[in-house]
Amino acid sequence: MKPRTKRIALIAGGLASLGIAATFVLKALDSNIALYITPSEVVAGKAPQGNAFRVGGLVKPGSIQRQDMATHFIVTDTVKEIPVTYTGILPDLFREGKGAIVQGRMGADGTFVASEVLAKHDENYMPPEAKHAIEQAQKAQQKGMSQ
Repeated sequence: MKPRTKRIALIAGGLASLGIAATFVLKALDSNIALYITPSEVVAGKAPQGNAFRVGGLVKPGSIQRQDMATHFIVTDTVKEIPVTYTGILPDLFREGKGAIVQGRMGADGTFVASEVLAKHDENYMPPEAKHAIEQAQKAQQKGMSQ
């Protein structure tokens, strides 16, 4: 084999290996990304079908119902509501009327099946995405009432 042919084969093999490695990395990143979506966007049909995503807002007062290890509650952005089911131990700071972000998938019956529940960690904090979503939903509601 000529040196030139060896060099070309080595470069082609290196590029192929790099391409395969990049494919694996991108596939791994894609499976771990969870988009943040508001309850209003979920009701509007903007939720990814078959993929995990996050829904954030406030836990509706009076909506928490416990059955053994399963907990049913409603997350709202003050305009639209999403029923949520979670099986497991909830965070200590999880309360009605407080901010929460749930990660999971939409069930066939329209209930969000959560695999993880995150509660806000102090009295004054709300995730920027959730705060922005609630403000946008309230503006849209006020705009709709004035027309």
